Amino acid sequence: MSTDRRRWLKGAGASLAGLWLAACDQLNRNSAVHGALAEAETLTRRAQRLVVPREALAKEFTEADISPDFRANGTTRPGDADYRAHLASGFADWRLELGGLVERPLSLSLAELRALPARTQITRHDCVEGWSSIGKWTGARLGPLLERAGLKPEARFIAFHCADSLGGAANGKYYESIDLIDAFHPQTILAYDMNDQVLPVAHGAPVRLRVERQLGYKHAKYVMRIEAVADFAHLGRGKGGYWEDRGDYAWYAGI
Repeated sequence: MSTDRRRWLKGAGASLAGLWLAACDQLNRNSAVHGALAEAETLTRRAQRLVVPREALAKEFTEADISPDFRANGTTRPGDADYRAHLASGFADWRLELGGLVERPLSLSLAELRALPARTQITRHDCVEGWSSIGKWTGARLGPLLERAGLKPEARFIAFHCADSLGGAANGKYYESIDLIDAFHPQTILAYDMNDQVLPVAHGAPVRLRVERQLGYKHAKYVMRIEAVADFAHLGRGKGGYWEDRGDYAWYAGI
């Protein structure tokens, strides 16, 4: 092949790549495309709700199945001053706040959270990046905690506000949200132990969400505050989660 032909092919390839990226960028900016994707996500969620019973359990495993090296993804040690102070004190003054659209707002110490109805489960964590690990989790069931707070009739979703800052809009704090079906699911817990040990910092100490029928990015770590909401309008960019706000992942990540 001649040098001129190689240069022409290289230039043509670069041009095509540029056109493809430009087209993708235009699609990302197109509100109609975003609307269509949102409708598709809603249909997927509704279809799964129709074929899978509300309380169907994610598969649980045995002690022998626990992964010897459970990868810690995302933030592994928040740098925020408030979190560092809590960590230094062993979370002695940490409190989990539960508010929003509830009749009786709650503020619980870690000891009080540990005294609530709990559940232990060995489940598989499936990451959107393509890897999986199996771990043993113990934590307070979210459903009874919400019942204790008393959800108001207009509450439709539960949002989890976290300690880790990843940057960006809305002060960059990580947050996630789930609907009431997942919130009251028996396997949805606020985990404070992992593999029979106190939850490690890298995995979200002092408390992380485990919502076993969804992908890993929904399992918010370093949970500081829980909020019952009617919609996502006042949260971040209004999409219901840190990554969802940025268009990287869908809000519903059911598996």
